[in-house]
Amino acid sequence: MTRIALLGAGGKMGVRLAANLKGSAYDVDHVEISADGRARLREAVGVDCVTRDEALARADVVLMAVPDRLIGRIAHEIVATLRPGTIVIMLDAAAPHAGELPERADISYFVTHPCHPPIFNDETDAAAKRDFFGGVHARQHIVCALMQGPEEHYALGEAIARTIYKPVMRSHRCTVEHIAILEPALSETVGATLSLALREATDEAVRRGVPRQAAEDFILGHLTIELAIAFGIFPEGKFSDGALKAIDEARSVIFRDNWLETVFSPEEVKRSVRAICHP
Repeated sequence: MTRIALLGAGGKMGVRLAANLKGSAYDVDHVEISADGRARLREAVGVDCVTRDEALARADVVLMAVPDRLIGRIAHEIVATLRPGTIVIMLDAAAPHAGELPERADISYFVTHPCHPPIFNDETDAAAKRDFFGGVHARQHIVCALMQGPEEHYALGEAIARTIYKPVMRSHRCTVEHIAILEPALSETVGATLSLALREATDEAVRRGVPRQAAEDFILGHLTIELAIAFGIFPEGKFSDGALKAIDEARSVIFRDNWLETVFSPEEVKRSVRAICHP
């Protein structure tokens, strides 16, 4: 069986991954440096940890469930100890795209990230409907990239990604640069920022006298139809003439000229991932 060394197993993401790997087709050695993390892992998943050296000595795959700012440092610490042909899997493109990984030609680097459960889905189970992060009850899509290594390592990396993020629907093969464009640029720089702007706008409506529940029901309901129209999920739907007029007038007020180029240029994406790795 393929043996995985799960680094950061007692952290928030590590526990999620450990739970999905338990009883899977893989043998797992769990590594966690903090006492609180080891206790959390034992309580949540019922497994104990081994030392990092012990885990790495027999690992076919190293799964790094550690913060972006630590990936480069840890990778440099462990790279010389890995056996040739080892696959190192990272859960985010920031460190790989920022050039934080050490050079070693005889190991593989693989990057994967969850898309999280889609807004428009056909989940009927109550627990799945409340699984906003994914990886527990709700189905989600994922993205994967083989940064370096033989093609067969893509297949193994994707199989492990489908296990740690299960239940998985589509798995998209991308490049590391693609995943860096998706996050942070698309999902965080744009998506998270606009999400918080929507919340701030809702709070402003409440400050001006609209009952909070009415404001939240109104915007969240309107977002359903507006996103469905914008993304072509509801092709027969159209924005009204009044909505189109409001959109046209709002663009110059809310957005700067050339904001897309500013956010998505290769230079800005690289600057953003470097900032994530060196906060």
